[in-house]
Amino acid sequence: MVSERSLAVLRAIVQDYVASREPVGSKTIVERHAFGVSAATIRNDMALLEEEELIAAPHTSSGRIPTDKGYRVFVDQLTDIRPLSQAQRQAIETFLGESSDLDELLARTVRLVSQLTKQLAVVQYPSFASARVRHVELVSIGPTRVLCILIADSGQVEQRLAEVEHPVDDDTLAALRVRLNEIAGGLTMADAAEALSGEIASVDRRHAQVLHTLAATLADEARAQRPDRLVVAGAANLVATEQDFPGSILGVIEAIEEQVVLLRLFGEMATDEHSVVVRIGRENAPFGLGETSVVSSAFEVPGRDVSRLGIVGPTRMDYSNSMAAVRAVARYLSRTLGES
Repeated sequence: MVSERSLAVLRAIVQDYVASREPVGSKTIVERHAFGVSAATIRNDMALLEEEELIAAPHTSSGRIPTDKGYRVFVDQLTDIRPLSQAQRQAIETFLGESSDLDELLARTVRLVSQLTKQLAVVQYPSFASARVRHVELVSIGPTRVLCILIADSGQVEQRLAEVEHPVDDDTLAALRVRLNEIAGGLTMADAAEALSGEIASVDRRHAQVLHTLAATLADEARAQRPDRLVVAGAANLVATEQDFPGSILGVIEAIEEQVVLLRLFGEMATDEHSVVVRIGRENAPFGLGETSVVSSAFEVPGRDVSRLGIVGPTRMDYSNSMAAVRAVARYLSRTLGES
């Protein structure tokens, strides 16, 4: 068992090593932290931490650095995630508030998070994969022209024009509208597209084009909203920390470029909205990121799948600041996208 004081010593080692990139010795701890005990006592605590594989000596120096296990204990014990300063919170509101659409908002988001954390930032594009058809409306705008309007439970609205061979009267259009809502209502985009496509062969020829147009619209939306798109910024931050990676940083960059790797990792980091998940070092080894730490928080858009915002960097990371920044920006995204 590691004592409370030993855990405090571990926290001191993590904080000092993150700040200086230099191994931390007992003398340094006594000088910088008010433990009220001798350097010899601190050395005993450090010996216990080393036995538990929470710290290690990188070379013959008397100083020690945290191990992956040590960082994990530090993060799990981290109850005082430093809140962002008023200036930082104002920067989030101002910088992201200027966005005109979702694409710009997410691009600004990763740039801001990379600046706040000095790490590579990643955001998962929100997906309509789970959105369902709420209502189908058909509006006659001419004898042989029908406007097909698709409304999803997310509030998403899509419109397409269908040209029909023969005029369609209002009664026929009303009956077709009822039938289409019976078929597609409550289904996901992809399932609704398949269901409508299956009806085309058996429906009256006069209605086939309307069904085809709606099925194509649904299929296009299902394809366009695949949850496999990431927006990345701050690659220069990752390169700047190259000396923090024991091996070659090229493997890390290659793994990040393979977006499917990060998407799989994000999937395993599934969490409730607003909470923060941290995976450290060897916990990421199955994804080729065994020398990195990943900090992630979920954000939610009504009618869409939960998406994630995160950072990727070396294990020598300011976890408190990084967790606070990721959490704050994810909360802002949830609030802003929910309101819009």
